[in-house]
Amino acid sequence: MAWLLYPFSLVFRALAAARRAAYRLGVLGATRLPVPVVIVGNLTVGGSGKTPLVIHLARVLSQRGRRPGIIARGYRGGVRGPTAVVALGDPAVFGDEALVLARNCACPVFVGADRVAAGLALIAAHPDCDVILSDDGLQHYRLARDVEIAVFDARGVLNGWCLPAGPLREPLQRVTRVDAVVLNGDASTMLPASGLEIFRMCLEGSRFHDLIEPGRSCSVAELAGKRLHAVAGIGSPMRFFRHLKALGLEFVEHPFPDHHAFVRTDLDFVGDAIVTTEKDAVKLASIELPLPVWVLPVDARLTPDLGAFLLEKLHGCSPA
Repeated sequence: MAWLLYPFSLVFRALAAARRAAYRLGVLGATRLPVPVVIVGNLTVGGSGKTPLVIHLARVLSQRGRRPGIIARGYRGGVRGPTAVVALGDPAVFGDEALVLARNCACPVFVGADRVAAGLALIAAHPDCDVILSDDGLQHYRLARDVEIAVFDARGVLNGWCLPAGPLREPLQRVTRVDAVVLNGDASTMLPASGLEIFRMCLEGSRFHDLIEPGRSCSVAELAGKRLHAVAGIGSPMRFFRHLKALGLEFVEHPFPDHHAFVRTDLDFVGDAIVTTEKDAVKLASIELPLPVWVLPVDARLTPDLGAFLLEKLHGCSPA
């Protein structure tokens, strides 16, 4: 199938290159926000760990004296114009990833299909914001950026071809123009040799909290030996399942498509409990569930220190 689609992949690749060149040459105009913009994106379709990385960077920047704001598309949400995300809001309105960001970051989060408009709305509402983090948007060239970070996970670039024959949104050579590459987990993708700044990211988490009563938590030992069902509707469900196995848990795997809109019948399981991700949990909270649900929050750990690298980059950026 990939070979059959390869001619279309060449067309897609040419169009992507032409579009990027049009922005680079000024044929299409990019808008620069009054504060530095950091793009956290990827070349491949599907999730690669961008959202945990954005959360990590927002926390690091806040701890080191900056006042970040976050913008995102709000994928699968209902809002079109720029909108402030309410942490306990409806995922059908704001999107699941935006709610995870708002619940984990002590900074404003705005969503909108037009990231320029979202960024301007955030700055207007929070004039003390001095840096914008964009969750995804590497190909959203209308938003001028000061730093680009590309994330890869264990899937790498697969066959290395552009859509629709492969997973790439742009040719792999595009990675030579980003400021840093983050390899999530066991990622070991073949990257063009260009002296890239490469960082390793590990997602850590071993304590679960109750979906209905978030203040109630349990350890891995308390779940051991129970009949568990692991539910994941993320870009790479296997990444979540591997994490659980590394913790020593046994369970039945239930992978779903990324951003899956769960219904009651999806979770008609017989057992003791369901374990799931934070991203899935925001959608499960509104469903009457047959079993207790335990949510596993994760924190990103970066080596070397990506926060220090980013701050060094930002020190060279001045408001427009």
